Amino acid sequence: MKQKFDIIKSTCVPLPLENVDTDQIIPARFLKATDKEGFGDNLFRDWRYNKDGSLKEDFVLNDPRYSGVILVAGKNFGSGSSREHAAWAIAGYGFRVVISSFFADIHKNNELNNFVLPVVVTEPFLQELFASIDANPATEVIVDLPNQTVTNTATGKREHFEINGYKKHCLMNGLDDIDYLVSHKDKIERWEQQNK
Repeated sequence: MKQKFDIIKSTCVPLPLENVDTDQIIPARFLKATDKEGFGDNLFRDWRYNKDGSLKEDFVLNDPRYSGVILVAGKNFGSGSSREHAAWAIAGYGFRVVISSFFADIHKNNELNNFVLPVVVTEPFLQELFASIDANPATEVIVDLPNQTVTNTATGKREHFEINGYKKHCLMNGLDDIDYLVSHKDKIERWEQQNK
C-alpha cells in the first residue's frame, strides 16, 4: 500500500517552461532499467548536471531557495514519448503533485499510476502562482484532494480541479490497480460462485 493522499500543503519548485517533454524529464539513455529505484536521481538530468557530473547551479532543482513536494510546471507538461519512466523519476525525486495548465494525456495517467497527482489549473492561475513563488520562494500551496481544490496561500486564490473518480479513490486509499482488485476479492469470489 502506498502513501495515502489527503491534503498536501507545501512550498513549490517552479519550472516555468512550456512543452517540457518526457525526454527532458528523463533522458532516453536511462530507460534500460526496469526497476523504479534511482530514477529520481536523474530527473531533468541534462538540465541539472554538467557533463562532468557537477551541478548546474542555475537550475531550479539545484537552487536552495526552492523545495517542497509540489512541482509547478509550464503548459503542456509531459509531451513526447509515452515512457512511464518520466513519472517514475518525478515520484522518485519526491514530488507528490505536479501543477500545470495542460498535461499530455499519457503522462498524466502515468503520474496517477505512480501516486503523483497532476493538477490542471487555468493559465491565469498558473501564471499568478509562478509570480507568487518568484516573489517569495516560501509561498505555500494547498492541494486538497477530497475537495479537489488548489489554493495559492499568497493570494488566497483557489481553483477546482478535475480527477477521475476511480483514481481519486485509489490515491486517497493508497491503492494501485492491483491493490484495488485485491480489496474486492470477496466480491469477486462471491460473483464467481453465483455464476458457475
